Amino acid sequence: MLANEFIINEVDKYVYIKNIDKCYVIIGFYMDEMSILDNNDYMIKSTEKILTDKFDMKDLGVGNVILRIKISRIFDGLVLF
Repeated sequence: MLANEFIINEVDKYVYIKNIDKCYVIIGFYMDEMSILDNNDYMIKSTEKILTDKFDMKDLGVGNVILRIKISRIFDGLVLF
């Protein structure tokens, strides 16, 4: 991840962040799963390409519950419960 311009989050060493201009992508690793968050479709596609070149992985689609946190989508963002 570091070779691809990601930075390790100082609070949680299993979270990596890449920020270019006003676009970002955040990857969180937990056990044998990962979650990818972004605000730009290009950023997520390029991150998926980096990861699929190195690892055998499946895209499970958009999550609605992660680590017991429910995610609801609204018009201009997300609400976490």
